[in-house]
Amino acid sequence: MLKRKIGKLLSLLLGLSILLVACNSSGGSSDSPTVTIMGSVTGKGEEELKQVLAPFTEETGIKVVYEGTDAFATLLPVRVDSGNPPDIAMFPQPGLMADFARDSQLVPLDTVLKRSQLSEAFSQNWLDLGTVDGKLYGIWYRVFAKSLVWYSPEAFAAKGYKVPTTWDEMMALSDKIVADGGVPWCLGMASGDATGWVGTDWVEDIMLRTAGAKIYDQWMTHKIPFNDSAVKNAFEEFGKIALNPNYIVGGTTGAISIPFGDSPKPLFDKTPGCYMHRQATFIASFFPETVMLGKDVDVFPLPGIKKEFGVPMLVGGEVVAMFNDTPEAQQLIEYLTTVKPHEILAGIKGYISPHKQVSLEAYPNAVTKRQAKLLAEAEIIRYDASDMMPGAVGTGAFWTGIVDYVGGKDVDRVLKDIEESWSAAD
Repeated sequence: MLKRKIGKLLSLLLGLSILLVACNSSGGSSDSPTVTIMGSVTGKGEEELKQVLAPFTEETGIKVVYEGTDAFATLLPVRVDSGNPPDIAMFPQPGLMADFARDSQLVPLDTVLKRSQLSEAFSQNWLDLGTVDGKLYGIWYRVFAKSLVWYSPEAFAAKGYKVPTTWDEMMALSDKIVADGGVPWCLGMASGDATGWVGTDWVEDIMLRTAGAKIYDQWMTHKIPFNDSAVKNAFEEFGKIALNPNYIVGGTTGAISIPFGDSPKPLFDKTPGCYMHRQATFIASFFPETVMLGKDVDVFPLPGIKKEFGVPMLVGGEVVAMFNDTPEAQQLIEYLTTVKPHEILAGIKGYISPHKQVSLEAYPNAVTKRQAKLLAEAEIIRYDASDMMPGAVGTGAFWTGIVDYVGGKDVDRVLKDIEESWSAAD
């Protein structure tokens, strides 16, 4: 109890310091209409976001102040607890958004937007994913197809490797690459306070392929325990790749310490440092500028494992929600339901828009068009489970647990620890 009180006090003190910094940096510009956004995209992603939002400022005169942080899941609750929430937040974890919605800290968007605006922009699936307890709190900014494996067609051709269509073929190819003196996989899980999400994505993809969508949904909503045998099997299947020192660039140490954005770079070495990299559509934005999609790199779907479960598509994305019901925030939310920002987004390498009115022709190259088509045609689509779970579990114990597992901790202990985190979330 004392530790919890101390932690709460420290959070409030940190929030107060952030508030003071924000006030001191405002520069007396209160006469200019402003809307503040907080999100997890930084660096190049932040510059791309500015491209998407530029027409909004040009049309309305409203200045957009964006704060990007790789500690989003940690910092946002501190900001809210200290009474200094952003006007709008871009959540990579809908589960965290749902936590705030259930605590009545978000504005229901049903009161801001007309139902016709929403239905014209997004399919019911995406509207449902932004809904908490019957009220819409989030609209989708962008989505990612995650069940993809990136590879170099030239490197494959030079070695006579064929794109695998089954999991067994993919593992056999991995063994062949090792036998030829190469390293099959690039894998990097480092991502600041979000370290571990790369590994949880692997487990989720494997769960869909070994246990099926029904069990996946039960796992995601805690209708089966986290230490269920189906989950353990998925961890161990991932372990056959991640824990094999011959399979991964840098071994387990590399898997834990290499930043996720840097991890695919060995694909493009003159002598490939790796031959395959499982990652979402957005990883293309981290490729070297000289890399040409379709020539230097291409994708194939992560193969199925059990025939009865087919080749599911795991997806992620960013959902936009509103903390402060201001006229400026309302206008920005409305702008994000129009097709214009989504067409801009579609033209940026590595991103797929959830907006129904964006055509395939808006995408800049054949590889991205194929990704959008794969997503549109997938028979089984499920959202990233860790992002749908309560924050204490999905962006807490699960992320930490997968790092512990790759670091050598016993799988049963890891799963038990994650299961116990649900008690704190309930």
